[in-house]
Amino acid sequence: MSMVEIIVAVVVTVVILAVLCILYSCYVTVIRCKNSVLEALSGIDVQLKKRHDLVPNILTIAKRFMEHEKEIFENITELRSRAMIANSGTKEKFAAEAKLDNLMSQLLVNVENYPELKSDSTMVQAMTTYNEVEEHIAAARRFYNSALTQLKNSTQIFPGSLFAFLAVETLGFSYFETDAASREAVSAGQYL
Repeated sequence: MSMVEIIVAVVVTVVILAVLCILYSCYVTVIRCKNSVLEALSGIDVQLKKRHDLVPNILTIAKRFMEHEKEIFENITELRSRAMIANSGTKEKFAAEAKLDNLMSQLLVNVENYPELKSDSTMVQAMTTYNEVEEHIAAARRFYNSALTQLKNSTQIFPGSLFAFLAVETLGFSYFETDAASREAVSAGQYL
């Protein structure tokens, strides 16, 4: 074997190894991004479980004072059940959670009409806990959207697109988006 053949063989080997390293790096990136999306969904599910566990307690406390608000209690209970059985990461899950959030907000606004309930220490603690859980849910949703963006970017840009099949089950997930009512400007006049 001549010196030229040895140099050519070494260069070809180095090029092949470099390409393999780049492809492996892309593979690892796609897998990490996929796992981040699944972790983010798990984080959302943990926070939603906290909310789902808290809702019956709030309803129980509120029922003592708000006997004629029966319809909102029934609607919240139904939506909670529907939200708990929906598949994580699906538009149906996000829609059910958004409706539940809207009804819970309506309930908490209605609490203002009941001074005895509003001053009840158990209700105050439950409302404070609920607000904390909502903040955690918002943070988890932001993390999820960020992780999903990273995954989609890693699988849509070459050479990561070669490994998109590895994340196919998570690529169908949708971003969490607020509903149209939440996007509207808040008018202080309606609360005065």
